[in-house]
Amino acid sequence: MTTSMLRERPARIPAGGLDLQGTLAWPEHPSGLVLFAHGSGSGRFSSRNQRVARRLRECGMATLLFDLLGEAESDDRGNVFDIDLLAGRLLSATEWAAGQAEVMGLPLGYFGASTGAAAALRAAARPVVPVQAVVSRGGRPDLAGDALAQVRAPTLLIVGGRDFTVLDLNREALQRLTCEKRLVVIPGATHLFEESGTLEEAAQWAAEWFVHHLAMESTWHRTCP
Repeated sequence: MTTSMLRERPARIPAGGLDLQGTLAWPEHPSGLVLFAHGSGSGRFSSRNQRVARRLRECGMATLLFDLLGEAESDDRGNVFDIDLLAGRLLSATEWAAGQAEVMGLPLGYFGASTGAAAALRAAARPVVPVQAVVSRGGRPDLAGDALAQVRAPTLLIVGGRDFTVLDLNREALQRLTCEKRLVVIPGATHLFEESGTLEEAAQWAAEWFVHHLAMESTWHRTCP
């Protein structure tokens, strides 16, 4: 995909009296839209999420990266682990995206990292949310609690093989999910996927999951080599 085929613009998402800042980006003829829920201490400029988003766009997905918390809120560590608050912000972004002409009507997916994965799953558990796929990278799906059993969207959990504690937590969460599900372990990767090639492998798994579950619902189907 050439750079000229990609478009993007700033996003201002109203949420509980705040305007959350983000970036909406889309390739020509997008086949789905993936909203990113970042993890603790991160935001829309996360280099890891940016790299994953780039791979998704190469495979035909539009992406929305945004800050789940306002600048002042981010200073309170309690907000980072307030899964209900984070899920509510993701729902606000989902509602906002539904009204944007560039991505209106596209099948929706959630990509969550760290605590953002729990927020994505809790939001996806809402019956009225039309999310058709969820991916967690190095996530804490266990923090979604009882909502795990209510998730209907196909869910992929990606964990580093050397992220031992989080891997155990993901295995436990996998058992509580009743939807189509899969756990992928990236050999040699630690929590932040800093090892050579590991983040790219995780991004490829995510891209293939979204292409399969979102692009198949679209009239414009694109493969993800």
